[in-house]
Amino acid sequence: MNGDRCANYMLTHTIQIREAAVSDLAAINEIIDAAIMTWDLPERVKRLSLPSYHYKEHDLQTIELIAAKDSEHNVIGVAAWEQADPKDTPEGFSALLLHGIYVNPEQHHQGIGSQLLHAAEQAAIKQGYDGLLVKAQADAAKFVLAQGMQPLEVKDVRREYMHRFWNLLKQQEINKEKHE
Repeated sequence: MNGDRCANYMLTHTIQIREAAVSDLAAINEIIDAAIMTWDLPERVKRLSLPSYHYKEHDLQTIELIAAKDSEHNVIGVAAWEQADPKDTPEGFSALLLHGIYVNPEQHHQGIGSQLLHAAEQAAIKQGYDGLLVKAQADAAKFVLAQGMQPLEVKDVRREYMHRFWNLLKQQEINKEKHE
């Protein structure tokens, strides 16, 4: 990701969103653990699933991972994405698949998740994709809908993720250009 993005939240804090480095992985995985532990799932299920959500150094070769850091350079949020499988996108469209947005639970409702989602949308536009696809945990559906994403119909419950959302970004860019 080119350049650093800064934003203010709660008028007193500044965050920086940038490409994650190998040195960030331990802190990123701690944020993921903390976020998952807030999900509405049985405790045992959460504990058993934690390792499957962790990122490792080799993941950085195929997945774009960004970290949100506070003014003291602590990781407080993370987002990850890669090219979506065409079988998962609306027919005829290409997409970036957002693997997840995880924010330190102590910093929820401060706009960090929204900024991470916006960074994923900008990456999709920059890389020439038509849209952004999200396969969300049930607890995240409300957030994703509030961000303007549209639910996708589940046609095959055995294959498709139950909480899939889509944002057609190319149309937004066309509309933006018309109004400029």
